[in-house]
Amino acid sequence: MAVTAIYPGTFDPPTNGHLDLITRGSRIFSHLTVAILINPVKNPLFTVEERVEMLAEATAPLHNVSVATFDGLMVDFARRQGAAAVLRGIRAISDYEHEFQMALMNRRLAPEIETVFLQPAGRYSFVSSRMVKEVFSFGGEISGLVPPNVLKRLRQRINGSGV
Repeated sequence: MAVTAIYPGTFDPPTNGHLDLITRGSRIFSHLTVAILINPVKNPLFTVEERVEMLAEATAPLHNVSVATFDGLMVDFARRQGAAAVLRGIRAISDYEHEFQMALMNRRLAPEIETVFLQPAGRYSFVSSRMVKEVFSFGGEISGLVPPNVLKRLRQRINGSGV
């Protein structure tokens, strides 16, 4: 049975934790759409177009993964995509509480769409986009926490160089 899923988020920037879930999700679902939320309120470091480019580059080897953008309700986007599932990552108990509430609301809005929770690999269980940006902005080493193409863009954005 072919099952299409979406993996929604802001991905500002994409991390190796995100890619771990995308890779594993691509093995579970027949098609996985990485869905970037357009949310200007969050004051993102990267534009939506840059995030699309970074994710498209990083997921290019995964032939059943696509990248798209959306605004509004995630369940409306999922329906338009023909998705039967939403993939969400849970790093810690604090994530679970928020994600559980969101899953219940989504179930109320779209009972035909299931939420599937995955834990990232242990080496990424503490990684968040916010933490990556903060550590990098103070000169901390983030190699291994983000894909090489994302690290290059972070260096260009924050340091003004590509090295």
